Amino acid sequence: MRLICSMVTPVKNIIFDLGGVLINLNYQLTRKAFEDLGVEDFDAFYTQHKVNPLFENLEVGAIEPEAFYEALREATGLTLSNDQLETAWNAMLLDFPIERLLWLDQIKNKYNIYLFSNTNAIHYNAFTAIYAQTAPLIGLHPDFNHFFKEAHYSHTLGQRKPEVAAFEAVLAKSGLDPTQTLFIDDTISNIEGAQKAGLQTIFLSGGLTVQDVGL
Repeated sequence: MRLICSMVTPVKNIIFDLGGVLINLNYQLTRKAFEDLGVEDFDAFYTQHKVNPLFENLEVGAIEPEAFYEALREATGLTLSNDQLETAWNAMLLDFPIERLLWLDQIKNKYNIYLFSNTNAIHYNAFTAIYAQTAPLIGLHPDFNHFFKEAHYSHTLGQRKPEVAAFEAVLAKSGLDPTQTLFIDDTISNIEGAQKAGLQTIFLSGGLTVQDVGL
């Protein structure tokens, strides 16, 4: 495991990615779920590093979930219900590790913390429900967004990582100086986009977690 970072000046603000950083993901579970429904070559539609225009439109809020489901039925040629598609699409979303949530609750007392996630309305409803089931068990606020000064989601922002303009929009909306702001992600293309926007960065790779960073 190797920590790759570009921190050179003192940090006041941290922008966290969500998937793979705060919530555990398994993309293969969604792939398998769609394959079990009869969708062949799901990787042509979506992977961690490549997104079909249909899924990209969902992630920037250009289409609503109902239109997404209909377009997916048309693209696959399969007669599947919205519930079947929703369940398969959400299969990748696992859990928020309790120790990670407790760590996040502590780190917000040391830094101004923010979130920037490439996500969509379907996943948003699912992961906030997962969090809401976990939080009361450890005495945390039931609203996931409560952790952050601001939480930025691609489907409401209308832009997604790794586009430099997306990072610039987040910085502008939150009034952040990029030289004083650290961005943490587990996808290298997103790290590269953040660096082009002037942000300091930490790339979580090889099984590293935010708790390994030493903030």
